Amino acid sequence: MRALPHGARAYVLCAVLAGGLCAAPAVRPGAAVPWATTALLAVVHAAGSRVRARWPEWCSPVLLAGAFLLPPAAAALVAVPGALLARVERPPAGMRRAWRAARLSLAVWAASCAFAALGGPRTLSALWASGDGVQVAAERISGAQAPIDRMSDAPGFPYALAAAVAAALVLGLTATVLEGGVLVTAERRSPRAAWGGRLPGALAPYLVHGPAGLAMAVLWRSPYGPAAALLVLLPMYVCACGFVLYRRESAAHQATIRALVQAVDIKDRYTRGHSERVGRASAMIARELGMSGERLEALRIAGILHDVGKLGVPTRLLRKNGPLTPDERRVIELHPEYGDEMVRGIGFLGEARAAILHHHERLDGSGYPYGLAGAQIPEFARVVAVADAFDAMTSTRTYSRARPVPTAVEELKRCAGSQFDPRMVGALTRALDRHGWHAAVTADAPEERGNVPAEPAPPLVRAAAPGAPDAPGEPRPTPGGGA
Repeated sequence: MRALPHGARAYVLCAVLAGGLCAAPAVRPGAAVPWATTALLAVVHAAGSRVRARWPEWCSPVLLAGAFLLPPAAAALVAVPGALLARVERPPAGMRRAWRAARLSLAVWAASCAFAALGGPRTLSALWASGDGVQVAAERISGAQAPIDRMSDAPGFPYALAAAVAAALVLGLTATVLEGGVLVTAERRSPRAAWGGRLPGALAPYLVHGPAGLAMAVLWRSPYGPAAALLVLLPMYVCACGFVLYRRESAAHQATIRALVQAVDIKDRYTRGHSERVGRASAMIARELGMSGERLEALRIAGILHDVGKLGVPTRLLRKNGPLTPDERRVIELHPEYGDEMVRGIGFLGEARAAILHHHERLDGSGYPYGLAGAQIPEFARVVAVADAFDAMTSTRTYSRARPVPTAVEELKRCAGSQFDPRMVGALTRALDRHGWHAAVTADAPEERGNVPAEPAPPLVRAAAPGAPDAPGEPRPTPGGGA
């Protein structure tokens, strides 16, 4: 508890008190609460939280079934045992358990109130009173002729489904808003960072949880009983397992990328931070081009890994002082092919491999390694080439100071059509106008100041003698000659 700021402790305390007030009517003498249903749902939720502790939301249908079957005060109690018994990985354990219990209790209470306000309980009661609600639904779906008394109640199912989805969204919205408050008070995040952009992704799963919870509630009161209702959790558990595996695979991908980038940074200290910034600039260009989702992420990764082939270049060449010999230049120019070979077995990279191999190709065909021209150069490679050159010009190097962003943009425009794709240059220009840019120092160790970059600059804008890197103080920036 001592590790939490005072504001966070006060926030959690208020949530616990609010949760207690919401559940208090259930424990008053004479309260009509179906305790057997409440206890069984609470046990099921607690068991589910222990089984899949890393994604307890998989058993949200249990909470929603409680919101549909029980009064709001009793529904608020369903989540408490599971929240208190769930595993806690970081201290303070007691405060975290209390917070989880309060957050879920308030969310389920709000969902139950929303379902009641929309008339959901009356609809379900009418269905149960008419007989077998599950059979009514099956008759409606199959088109079979049903008794008149059941047909009169059957239209309640679509309404009950709409009410269930609305209640599920209320549950997700309440839980997400409360969680954002903890991020603001405990982790000092800004309200925009805590809530901005989180709601759509957080609410989407509840579009599935709502119908699942309704199915549990209908089956619970059907002749098949609670045992049949629990079968609804089986597909939810399978989905939860798949989601956890996806997250683990994604984390492994990110760890692989970080390891490769760190290895390059250790070997070629001159490029420190360059890879991450090229990835960021590549993503800015991609958004302007209308890319999103997996392609956007693949292009960001392509920018980060574009220089991974330098792991195959002798360190003495990467840190050599003075001009390169023709043979040394040819070795340096092999780094895109080395990079392609290194990542060949990493299946998740997809189109990113093309950028790693071809980011030094030029629109006029004078680049390397294969001298591709125009549309022969993959789109990802054309994006990364612009991002790479832009960061090379706007970053402070050991041999030259950073150029202002407007100067770098003008140089890119000057070389558009011959070295760079004009569409990519235009996209970066628009993104910079909208979002701006910040570049950090890439070479920061004092002992490195005698080193000059060994990678050759492209012929179009090279001012130094052939085979020599740009000299310190060179007045013109060198697009495409970035590390």
